[in-house]
Amino acid sequence: MKDLKEIIGQFPEVGEVQETRALTSGWINQTYLVKTADPTAYDYVLQRVNHQIFTDVELLQHNIEVVTNHIRHKLEEAHTEDLDRKVLRFLPAKDGKTYYFDGESYWRVSVFIPRSQTLEAVTPESSYLVGLKFGEFQAMLADVPQQLGETIPDFHNMEFRMKQLREAVAANASGRLAEVQDIVDAIEADAEEMCCAEQLYREGKLPKRICHCDTKVSNMLFDDKGEVLCVIDLDTTMPSFVFSDFGDFLRSAANTGKEDEQDLNNVRFNMDVFRPFAKGYIQSARSFLTPKEIELLPYAATLFPYMQAVRFLADYINGDTYYRTTYEGQNLVRTKAQYKLYKEAKAAVPEMKAYIESLL
Repeated sequence: MKDLKEIIGQFPEVGEVQETRALTSGWINQTYLVKTADPTAYDYVLQRVNHQIFTDVELLQHNIEVVTNHIRHKLEEAHTEDLDRKVLRFLPAKDGKTYYFDGESYWRVSVFIPRSQTLEAVTPESSYLVGLKFGEFQAMLADVPQQLGETIPDFHNMEFRMKQLREAVAANASGRLAEVQDIVDAIEADAEEMCCAEQLYREGKLPKRICHCDTKVSNMLFDDKGEVLCVIDLDTTMPSFVFSDFGDFLRSAANTGKEDEQDLNNVRFNMDVFRPFAKGYIQSARSFLTPKEIELLPYAATLFPYMQAVRFLADYINGDTYYRTTYEGQNLVRTKAQYKLYKEAKAAVPEMKAYIESLL
């Protein structure tokens, strides 16, 4: 790996570097804190982009620049105080691009947001704040004039995930199909209903929005009073259905069990997380949501555990080639846990619908 000071030197705004140290958070990109010698200047965050996952770094950084510039403009119009802590800012390299390619790796530098923290715990209070902030994030980007691309093509495309499962079933590369045929059949029975978003999109009844596509508590920065500063980790920000931000959060946050829970009695859908999250989300996103999008929010809560069950099952049938496993059969355990969560969420749909109607 190239010398980090040499890399940082490609971003002239940084100035003299005092120290560079690795930050442990984040598992996709390698991240470093860059402390500058000038006590009155900013510190910075240096990242090596994982271009195995994000194969088009030019597109990735274009999306991020469009999003952060648009949000910054909106905050400036609203005369927002402490603006540099409310939106990320990426520095230009010597060639004017917001990334630098050293011949092997892609690097980028953003301004470090001081006096900030991330939270990991999902509580009713933090769920409300996540809903409020990600709804606001979508609302701010509802009128983005530039075209954005998909940084991970078909990331939340249910039809594509079913295609992958069917290809795995047809190949049966690991010889495991017979033992999971009942789960494959159960998933296939609901496939048409669960692929309704793509069908509605083709019919012109459902729009795509700019979404974060990785909604979790840890992807927001908070100040020392517990107030939300800004949304971070923008690599997956791209066109998608609003369900991506609504359903993906609930898949993990409203699950009372672990992702690979072996005792399925522990897997339930937690309405005490759903209610505050939905309340916050609708409060800030209602300004742009269509009636069809609002009507299908409970569907979003069922879609993501279903989609994840499909992905784990396809990987199990393929012989565990995608998800890292730590014990034999883990992908099958994950499949069953996610499918149970899907059934629990589905049973809660009438309650979800009634609650959402009460908010309107």
